[in-house]
Amino acid sequence: MTQKNSKRLLIVDDDNTEMRTEEYLKETVRLICDAISKAGEEMKYQFPKLDYTFPKEVFFITTQELEDMYPDKTSKERENLIVKEHELCFIMQIGNVLKSGKPHDGRAPDYDDWLLNGDIVVYNKLLDQAFELSSMGIRVNKERLLKQLEERNALNRLEFEFHKMLVNDELPLSIGGGIGQSRLSMLL
Repeated sequence: MTQKNSKRLLIVDDDNTEMRTEEYLKETVRLICDAISKAGEEMKYQFPKLDYTFPKEVFFITTQELEDMYPDKTSKERENLIVKEHELCFIMQIGNVLKSGKPHDGRAPDYDDWLLNGDIVVYNKLLDQAFELSSMGIRVNKERLLKQLEERNALNRLEFEFHKMLVNDELPLSIGGGIGQSRLSMLL
């Protein structure tokens, strides 16, 4: 199977295994951020009084790297510090328990793969803090679903139809997320 977009060509196996990578996730994040940047440029063209410019470069960091950098800070304080420095970040691997014994933030065990997910976060100058635009990730596959449900002591969810279909390989692998439209509008 071949997937095309305006700049890139990606070849993947029919079972999507090549798409379940950190690099594929990062490339998807870059494409989303590029689209937001272009939308911002168009808004400035249409409304010249707007002065916000969406950052061009995405800084990628894991939640464990953040905790290692700022061990005495809360997860929100860590996000504020890193985003003030880099303006546009993708904070990855949300849901797993960190070395401190706590997760960075909560994530459902049957949704995103905690190793292949994250939040697109920008620095909001008006609020002087981190501003989450999107939570997204590559969705769980059979292996990650079972592992994450076990970690959260939620194996009883395997009785649900979606879970059964995923475990029986009846669903395609996917990636997804949501962009906060009102947040994005406020920012731009």
